[in-house]
Amino acid sequence: MTTGDFSDRDGLIWMDGEIVPWRDAKIHVLTHGLHYASSVFEGERAYNGNIFLCQEHSERFIHSADLIDMKMPYTAQELNDAKYALLKANNLTDAYIRPVAWRGSEQLGISAQETKTHVAIACWEWPSYFGDEAREKGISLQVAKWHAPMPNTATTASKAAGLYATHTMSKHTAEANGYTDALMLDYRGLVAECTGANIFMVKDGKIKTPNPDCFLDGLTRQTVIKLAEDNNIAVDICQIEPDELLSADEIFVTGTAAEVTAVGKIGDMTFEVGPITRQLRDAYESLVRQKKAVAA
Repeated sequence: MTTGDFSDRDGLIWMDGEIVPWRDAKIHVLTHGLHYASSVFEGERAYNGNIFLCQEHSERFIHSADLIDMKMPYTAQELNDAKYALLKANNLTDAYIRPVAWRGSEQLGISAQETKTHVAIACWEWPSYFGDEAREKGISLQVAKWHAPMPNTATTASKAAGLYATHTMSKHTAEANGYTDALMLDYRGLVAECTGANIFMVKDGKIKTPNPDCFLDGLTRQTVIKLAEDNNIAVDICQIEPDELLSADEIFVTGTAAEVTAVGKIGDMTFEVGPITRQLRDAYESLVRQKKAVAA
């Protein structure tokens, strides 16, 4: 996990079409996005100079904005070009990339028709979200008290900033109790996700993963499902009761930051870092590090 004051770093940030010094990338305190959570973001990784699923992330970024009725002022291609230009300007080839869009300070109140949509992109080195120790031991999870909302009560298909308030609270509680992360259930009490990653279980050589009908269908999740199918590993996208996890042979999570990370513990129940987790972790690492032509 990356810590430290993110406002005080060396480097460059792309902001509203210009690359500016890191410390100069600022917004006003009366920005609409700060007061009313009118903001969306993405998390992406570059490997060997190539941004994995760059186009897909840009398209989801735009779609997330559409879902909260916020017009994105850039096309996917313009966003792609900005990301690669920023990587080059910061002299980075392996990096985490954070695009974010928000409504500005042109209007303050519930209504936001007069606000401008601002966009910024930052990038920095971020080797491992959970740390290298999790590779062999797995992370630990505590079941959160907060649940994923009903899909008709929130824009659950959007990577909207406001949806992550409960995730932050859940992760804080888990960390205070000695766990790495929190396991979120959905509004029905079924297994949903972790605070920043999707979850998978393995039983008798087959994979089960929750149907993302009230939480984000991660791009890494989609990639790992395809990798499993390519390796003749059956994947069942279905409802999962919390108690069902306790009988799993293996459990792992996926996400752009988390990549493919094993789960070693849920509550008092422990799990091994098993062969399917290792196989898919290795396949994912091989895929993202393939040499490809890099955009200009």
